[in-house]
Amino acid sequence: MNTLSIVRLNRYPIKGLSAEPMHTVTLRAGEGIPGDRLFGFARYNSGFDAQNPQPLPKDRFVVLLNEAALAGVKTNFDTETQFLEIKVSGKTHSFNMQAPEDRVNAASFLSSEIDLKDPEPPNFVSSAPHRFTDVSVVSPKMMNAISVLNLTSVEKLGEQLNAEIHPARFRANIEIEGLPPFSELDAVGSVLRFGDVELKILSRTKRCAATEVNPDTAERDLKIPYLIRKLMGHMDMGVYVEVAKGGTLSVGQTGETLN
Repeated sequence: MNTLSIVRLNRYPIKGLSAEPMHTVTLRAGEGIPGDRLFGFARYNSGFDAQNPQPLPKDRFVVLLNEAALAGVKTNFDTETQFLEIKVSGKTHSFNMQAPEDRVNAASFLSSEIDLKDPEPPNFVSSAPHRFTDVSVVSPKMMNAISVLNLTSVEKLGEQLNAEIHPARFRANIEIEGLPPFSELDAVGSVLRFGDVELKILSRTKRCAATEVNPDTAERDLKIPYLIRKLMGHMDMGVYVEVAKGGTLSVGQTGETLN
């Protein structure tokens, strides 16, 4: 039996923007990470209706898939006060996203910084409990799925490619170590248990062009999906899990795999 350990916990309050590191997080059965991807910048003509929210493809939003420059924009968002800070070139620009004028100003500022080519700036949208997860289009269960990354797999991929691969490329909620490389991909249906928390593995995570972007340089420098497929015949890295049993997770906490 492998002893697992939680190395990092992250949530992404605004889809496509900076991670918010967490030391602890309390989970409830059937729900996602609290505050994760509840907000987004929907692109011009995205079709998103806050009064009748429907899952949309990720490219309807301002995300790394299409806008590598986003990796160079550092943000901080308080989900309670809805104050957004955008840090660029050593300066911090603050916006109250509860105010219509500031929402427009923030969208325009962000568009300018990443040189967004759309005819109009995006719209800042939310419709809790609707989440803007990449797999929200699959099912309501997957909308609340949590992404788990096995750091040993990332390290092994880096060895095979003779390159240093930053885990941040994969924008996972939970980063763990202790599993053999890529073993998680064949563990669909198994459970990861950390104390009271039980996380059931639902599916493998197919990777897209967003992972090509270096989080430090904001440049596309590794064709990650292509390279994974070339090496292993698929484009998967990490897994999606559902909270089968709730409780609190903490960085450094140990756990085990249940078959």
